[in-house]
Amino acid sequence: MSGSEPLLLSDYKPRPKLVTPVTTVSQPRFPTIDAHNHLGPEFGGNWIARPLSELIDILDRCHIQRLVDLDGGWGEDILAAHLDHFKAPYPERFIIFGGVDWARWPEEGNRFPELAAKRLEAQVRRGAQGLKIWKPLGLHIKDDRGERVAIDDARLEPIWATAADLDLPVVIHIADPVAFFDPLDRFNEQYEVLQGHPDWYFYGPQFPPFQQLMDEFDSLLGRNPRTTFIGAHVGCYAENLGWVASALDRHPNFYIDIAARINEIGRQPYTARDLFLRYPDRILFGTDAPANDADYGLYFRFLETRDEYFKHCTGEGFGLGRWYIYGLYLPDEVLEKVYHRNAEHLILHLE
Repeated sequence: MSGSEPLLLSDYKPRPKLVTPVTTVSQPRFPTIDAHNHLGPEFGGNWIARPLSELIDILDRCHIQRLVDLDGGWGEDILAAHLDHFKAPYPERFIIFGGVDWARWPEEGNRFPELAAKRLEAQVRRGAQGLKIWKPLGLHIKDDRGERVAIDDARLEPIWATAADLDLPVVIHIADPVAFFDPLDRFNEQYEVLQGHPDWYFYGPQFPPFQQLMDEFDSLLGRNPRTTFIGAHVGCYAENLGWVASALDRHPNFYIDIAARINEIGRQPYTARDLFLRYPDRILFGTDAPANDADYGLYFRFLETRDEYFKHCTGEGFGLGRWYIYGLYLPDEVLEKVYHRNAEHLILHLE
C-alpha cells in the first residue's frame, strides 16, 4: 500500500513511538470496593451463568473486598436470584441494589410513584442495600398520558423520600457522553463508537438535549437534600469537571463514581487530580466492566501512577474515544478513601 491510497479510519490503528514508563499494578494500594458493577447478562459478564468461584478468584487476586451489583432490578425473581446466588454464599462480599419498573407507570397512572416507593421497601426487606436509577428516566420513560417524565418530576418524590427514610444510596445514571447527543458528523468525537452502537445515539427531536438533562438532574439534587445520590460515571458529565465541582459544592448529598469514565478524566489529568484532592470524601471507585484482572489493573494504574499516554481500555480498539490518558498519581490518603472508605460510609454506613 502506498501513502497516496486512502485508508479507512476503522483500519487506522497507530502504534505510538513515544517512550514512557509502563507500570504494572495488579493490586491496589488498599483493599477496594467496586461500587459500580453488573453481575447480570446485559453488560457481558453474566456471572449468574458462570461459576461463582471464578469471580471470587478474580476479586481475591485484585484485592476487591466487596462488589456492588446494580442488577438486582425490580422484579422479585431477579432480585431474589442475585441475592441467592451471590449474597447468600458470600454475605460480606456482595452488595445488591434494587430498581424501579418504569414500564408499569402507564397502567398504574397516578398510583405509580407510591407503588414504586412501597416496592423499594419490599426490596430492602428482601435484602437490597441501595437503588439504581437507569438512564431511561429522562430519555424514554413516559407517564400514563404518554408524556416524557422529567428527571426532577415532582411526582417521583415518594421514591426519593423512601430512599432517604431507609438511608439508601441512589446510584443514578441519567446521561451518556455529551457527543452522543450531538449531530453525527465529522466533528463528533465519538463517531466511531456511535457507528457501532446506533442505539447509544440520542440526537434529535425525540430526545431532550444533554444540557436539559443535566439541568433537571441539578434540580433533582436540590429538591431532595435528604437523599444520597451517587452520580454514576463522574456525575454523567466527565467532560466538564467544572460543572461536577460546582454541583458537589452546591449539593452536600451528591457524590460521584468514576466507573467507565477514566477515558474522560484521564485526558484532563491536572483538572481531574485537582478534583480528587479537593473532594476526596465524595468520589467512589467503580469500573462498570465485567470483573477481570486486566480492567482492574488499568484502573489501579490510572489512579496510582505517573504513567503517561496509555490506552484507557484493554484489548483491541480505542473504546470510548480515540485518545490516550495519563495517570493521576494520587496520594495514599485520597486513594484509601476512594478505594473503600467512601463506599463503606455511604453504602455500608460504617464510620
